[in-house]
Amino acid sequence: MIRNAQNTVRRFLPRGTGGGRAIGAVLLIIVAIWGASGFYRVQPDELGVVMRFGAFNRTTPPGLNYAIPWPVEQVSTPRVTRINRADVGFRAGADNTGRIVPARDVLAESLMLTGDENIIDVDFSVFWRIRDAGEFLFNTRNPEETVKSAGESVMREVIGRTPIQPALTEARAAIEQEVRRLTQAMMDQYGSGVEITQVQLLKVDPPAAVIEAFRDVQRANTDRERLRNEAESFRNDIIPRARGEAERMVQEATGFRDSQIARARGEAGRFNAVLGAYTLAQDVTTRRIYLETMEEILRRNNMILVDDRLQGLVPFLQLEGGQQARGQGGTRPPQAQQQLSPAVMAPMMNQQRPANQGGTR
Repeated sequence: MIRNAQNTVRRFLPRGTGGGRAIGAVLLIIVAIWGASGFYRVQPDELGVVMRFGAFNRTTPPGLNYAIPWPVEQVSTPRVTRINRADVGFRAGADNTGRIVPARDVLAESLMLTGDENIIDVDFSVFWRIRDAGEFLFNTRNPEETVKSAGESVMREVIGRTPIQPALTEARAAIEQEVRRLTQAMMDQYGSGVEITQVQLLKVDPPAAVIEAFRDVQRANTDRERLRNEAESFRNDIIPRARGEAERMVQEATGFRDSQIARARGEAGRFNAVLGAYTLAQDVTTRRIYLETMEEILRRNNMILVDDRLQGLVPFLQLEGGQQARGQGGTRPPQAQQQLSPAVMAPMMNQQRPANQGGTR
């Protein structure tokens, strides 16, 4: 075989050259090309992983590096800064023409059982990147599938401890954080060299077969909460108002009580003062009380003053009181309703005049 190879090389060499020297030069050229093939470039978003005879040897940073050419050493350059994505519960991608096609739901992955024994449809994505290139390449056979399976398993565990209502509403952020933490712990236990950066819930809904009935229940719950809030607002409005009204009535009653007590005390004090004055001067006090009483009576009645020196005066009958009594439903006496003639009134005036000569009436 060596002889045949030498004969082949001689056929390509010019005539007249030494055979051994030419073969040596060719071999040197081949060795130089083989040695130069060990140079390789690592991109900024990559990390060089050097394997010597198939076993992990070292990692190299971005830039120009050198490794012993094949078959001694081999180099892999995984992209350690790229954020990878694993979808669970659905599949999204592009068709043959490169257009984005709608997501396809995978019910075998998305249907999960909640803590209160309800079924829920969950679609989520796990975002991850390579943290240790050596562990990523040599500790797991299929890191992408491992991340996806671990995320699905942890999500089922977390959803299985959570009731359906919080999972649909306010507990989504807590579920994402818990799933990310547990998935990272599982990947660290495997030594996969993967870092879980984010878990994002894309859809959390009841199954499509019962979603309309579930929405009816949700609307009923919303109406119940609305009516409860309206009742609470009405109670918060009417109770303070009733308490204020009760307090106002109590204050008015207290004020009326105090005023009546003060008035009674004032009346009692006035009576005691009058009694003391009466005890000291009975005649003067009696006359003063009489004058005050008459003043009060005469102030409320109309008075007519007639000079007794006038001759032929016809008496004047006051009819205003009768008119008021008639307006109030009363009746006047028959004698008050009749108008007396001057011939009848003259003797009456003559009879009354001697008794009234002392002054004016």
